[in-house]
Amino acid sequence: MLKKIPVDQLRLGMHLQAFCGAWLDHPFWRTRFVIEDPNDLVLIRESSIREVWIDIGKGRDVEPTTDATIAYETADTVPETTPAAAPAEKAAFADEVKRASRIVARGREAVVSMFQEARMGKAVDADAAAPLVEEISNSVLRNPGALISLARLKTADDYTYLHSVAVCALMIALARQLGLDEQQVREAGMGGLLHDLGKAMMPTAILNKPGKLSDVEFAVIRTHPDEGHRMLLEGRSISEAVRDICLHHHEKFDGSGYPAGLKGEQISLMARMGAVCDVYDAISSNRPYKAGWDPAESIKRMAEWQGHFDPTVFQAFVRSLGIYPVGSLVRLESGKLGVVVEQGELSLLKPRVKVFFSTRSQAYLKPEIIDIARSREKIAGREDAAKWGIRDIDRWWAGDKR
Repeated sequence: MLKKIPVDQLRLGMHLQAFCGAWLDHPFWRTRFVIEDPNDLVLIRESSIREVWIDIGKGRDVEPTTDATIAYETADTVPETTPAAAPAEKAAFADEVKRASRIVARGREAVVSMFQEARMGKAVDADAAAPLVEEISNSVLRNPGALISLARLKTADDYTYLHSVAVCALMIALARQLGLDEQQVREAGMGGLLHDLGKAMMPTAILNKPGKLSDVEFAVIRTHPDEGHRMLLEGRSISEAVRDICLHHHEKFDGSGYPAGLKGEQISLMARMGAVCDVYDAISSNRPYKAGWDPAESIKRMAEWQGHFDPTVFQAFVRSLGIYPVGSLVRLESGKLGVVVEQGELSLLKPRVKVFFSTRSQAYLKPEIIDIARSREKIAGREDAAKWGIRDIDRWWAGDKR
C-alpha cells in the first residue's frame, strides 16, 4: 500500500515511491528506492518538494501516533494529481534556453546514473526515464532550437552522456516533423536516450581515445549496439521500437552499416531516424579526437554522403533543424558575420542572426539581432570562424547558459 506523507516524516528505511511536484524540482532523477543514506534525507528536505509517496509494503512505515487528527492519504497506485498537461506554449529562444539548461544538466545526471547502474548489472527501467523524456519533449515543443543546441555543447569527457540527451531531443523533433503520433514521439525520444547504452560496457580507454581507433579497437566499439540491445531485453517497460533503435542506429540505407547490414526499408523507420540524429550530433560536437563541425557545415556534409541515410528522413531532419541550425556562423551579403540564434517561422533560409563582426573592416561590431525574413539582408553562405580568427563562436548565442 502507498501512503502520502510530509517530507519531514521521512525516515531511513522507507521506500520512496514518488515525489509530489515537478520533475525538475526533484533532488533525484529517479524514484522508487529505499532511503538508506542520511544525505538523501537532507537533499529531499532541502528541496521544494513538500510531500512524497512511500510504499509501506517495501519499506518502513511512519511512526505510530496518538494524534487522532492525522489522516494519511493512501492508494494502491500513485494517483494522477494534475490534469493532463496542456500543449506546451511556444517560447522565445532566450526564454526557453534558461529552462533547457536545467533539463540538460539533469539529463546528464540521469544518463551517468543509468550507465553506472548498467555496468553494475542493474536492469534498465524505462518508466524511471520517462519523466526526463517528457521534459525534453515539452522543451522541444516550446522551442526546438534551445535544448538541441545546448546539448550539442559538450566537453570530451561529457560526450557519451550528453550525446544521449541530444539524440533524444533530435529524435523528438524529427518524429514530430514526420507527423508521428505522440506515443511514437515519446518512443523515439526514449530510443534516442537509450540508443548508446551499450557504450556503458565499452572500455573507457577506447571511448575516450584522443586519436584514431585501431582495427581491433573499432571492432570492440562495433559491439555496443548488440550490448545495448541485450541490456534492454533484460530491462523493464522497454518497447520493441526502443530496442530496435538501439540495435540498428548504425545501419546505413545502402546496406553498408552494422551490425546486420540491413538495407533500405529493412531498417525500421525509427532506426533510420536514429541513424540521422546520431550522426548529426556526433559530427557537430567536440569529441576526444576532433573538434565538431559547424552545424550548417554538418548538414551540408551529411547531404553529400550518398547511400548513408534515408533521403526522405534526412529531408525531414533538415526541415526540423533548419538549413542553418542554431549556432551556425553565416556571412551576410553586406559582409557582416553573424551566428544563427533562432529559426525563422516562414523559411528555412531566413533565420534570426546575431551579427557581431565585419569582414570588410575585420573588426568586431556591436552585437545586433537581424531577422532575415524582415530585413533587406540576405545570407550569402556559411563561414569558417577560424578564417577570421574568431574563437568560441558559441558564446555569441549561448552566452553563460553552457
